[in-house]
Amino acid sequence: MRNIFNYTLIASTIRLSTPLILAALGGLYSERAGVINIALEGMMLAGAFTAAVVTVFTHNPWIGLLSAVAAGLLVAALHAMATIKYRADQVVSGTAINILFLGVPALLSGALFESTGATPQLPRDQTLPDAPIFNPQTSPALASIFNQKPLVYLAFILVAMTVYVIYRTRFGLRLRAVGENPEAADTAGVGVNRMRYAGVLISGALAALGGAYLSIGQNSLFTRNMTAGRGFIALAALIFGKWHPVGAMLACLFFGLAEAVAIRMQGTVNIPNQFIQMIPYILTMVVLAGLIGRATPPKALGVAYAKE
Repeated sequence: MRNIFNYTLIASTIRLSTPLILAALGGLYSERAGVINIALEGMMLAGAFTAAVVTVFTHNPWIGLLSAVAAGLLVAALHAMATIKYRADQVVSGTAINILFLGVPALLSGALFESTGATPQLPRDQTLPDAPIFNPQTSPALASIFNQKPLVYLAFILVAMTVYVIYRTRFGLRLRAVGENPEAADTAGVGVNRMRYAGVLISGALAALGGAYLSIGQNSLFTRNMTAGRGFIALAALIFGKWHPVGAMLACLFFGLAEAVAIRMQGTVNIPNQFIQMIPYILTMVVLAGLIGRATPPKALGVAYAKE
């Protein structure tokens, strides 16, 4: 048990939770505005692939990171236009984006690198650097926990920023109003569609950051379907956290802990690895099954709005 539960488990939990937190925060902005974002998985894949490809050609992970955000915004704009302007079914639009980005990265990777499975391996100096906070000589335990990538710290900063934006700013008030009662918001002079576009675009940018973290932060290349359902887990965490930034973060940490424990159990317990790898996904289903009917979403979530 000591090989599983120690300080490095905490570090692994934080590291594995980071892409979930970024995607869940993105989903929060979209769904608080009333737009269901099943497309988080596709947006993460777009960010992960773009970050890896741009970094391969520019040799600069920061340019890759910015490019990932641009890709996320583009995918989010497609989802927003389909669901807000043309009032397409939001679940169908999100599902279509997810399916699209299961195939597009493989197609482009084959054209660029003659490999549909993965992009070229990046040298260590072309991935996001570590950003240690504590000195390992004076604080070895804290140094082992807080030796993370900059995006890890940014994810937790964004949680605090999102709490402030959603509950303490005019933008946040309008975003919540649009998601709860768009007719009343419209009567009060709030641009319903404009706020929904903003929510979905922010969602795409944050989800793409989570994807970029996977390909040029946690790993050093993009592999086919490397998000492995994390967009859906982030969506489950958002529901688990009742559409609140702190609640979503705690849910992501819970799922990150489950994944970290599952990884550490491989080779240390007499259980087939396939069963161990199922743990995070089983927990996701259990949590969702237990919360259906208990978590109250924004009242206008999934309802298209057309001004008469």
